[in-house]
Formats: sequence, C-alpha cells, structure tokens
Amino acid sequence: MEQLGFYINQSLCTGCKACTVACKDKNNLDVGINFRRVYSYEEGTFVQQSTKGFVPNIKAFYFSISCNHCEDAACIPSCPTGAITKNKKNGVVTIDQDVCQGTQLCIKACPYGSPQYNKKVFKSNKCDFCMDLQEKGEEPACVGACPMRAIEFGPIEELRIKYGDIAQIKGMPSDSVTHPNLVITPHRHARLAHS
Repeated sequence: MEQLGFYINQSLCTGCKACTVACKDKNNLDVGINFRRVYSYEEGTFVQQSTKGFVPNIKAFYFSISCNHCEDAACIPSCPTGAITKNKKNGVVTIDQDVCQGTQLCIKACPYGSPQYNKKVFKSNKCDFCMDLQEKGEEPACVGACPMRAIEFGPIEELRIKYGDIAQIKGMPSDSVTHPNLVITPHRHARLAHS
C-alpha cells in the first residue's frame, strides 16, 4: 500500500481560507460543513513597560487541516454500520454514503473534527482526498487553490523524507492517538517543546 498524506507548510499559511472555499465548492457543501478547515491560534498579552507603555507580546498563526487518513483512524471502529473504510491501495479513509446511517459516532470519535454531519441528508461525510480528481491526474482542490503553495500531497513516506516527521503542533491533539498521515513544517510560534 502507498499511503497518501498531506503536507502543510504552516510558515506559509496566511489564513486566507482559499483551501476551505475550494473544497466547499468542489464538494458542493452547505453552510457550516467544511471538510477542510483553517484555524487561527493566538496567545499572549500586552505587557506594561514603564518607558514604552503597553508592548504586545502576542503570538499567532494559522493552520489548515482536513481528514488525515490516519493509520489508526478512530472513526472506523466507531461506525456501527461499517460505512467507513480505509482503501487498501492508497490508505484513503472514506464514508460510503449508501451505508451511512447518520449516527454521528464518527464525529465524536475523530480528534481532528474531520467527519461533518449533513442535516439535509442525515449522514456524515468527510474529505475523500479528491480521488476523482486524482484519477484524472489532477491535484486535490485544496492543494490547487492555495495561493501560497502551503499544501502538498503525495505518498506520506516521500513527504516525510522530504519534510520530516512532525505531525503535531501546539493546539492539536496528540499524534500518538491515531497516527495521522500528515507532515507539518510548523510556524515558529506553533512548535511544541519537543519539536
């Protein structure tokens, strides 16, 4: 199996959400349903200094995330109908819409918030890595839409050789839980103490 994964260069992400919009457009998603999300993370305070007044000591960054097509995907065992499967050839995790019964247990199980519930059809769905586009030789919608070229995709082992093996940054759940197929170049303020 050649497991596919995403690479996010967080240092380049400006939070423009072009990836989210492209994904919504490609998948015809309703308001409130986002297979790819961009989060902002801020911390810090304004520090009072006697000579300069208040000085900002603020750290902030953006992060784009979708389904990580995890090695130990928590959504798969949570599904009572077996609608969620991991493709044996490329490792992509998908939800079969004909089998999904909308229990939303996958939503509760996923630490990354990937499965999204559609109230109109009473089913959950998520990123399918734009396999229909990939089969035509195109890249996933989010990758193609990023003006900063901050998102890449490909076999995860190749991405790890090229960019390293960081898969968790400040504000994210532990990567030891599901072993996401994700590589991140962290923003300077997003690094964990051990990275």
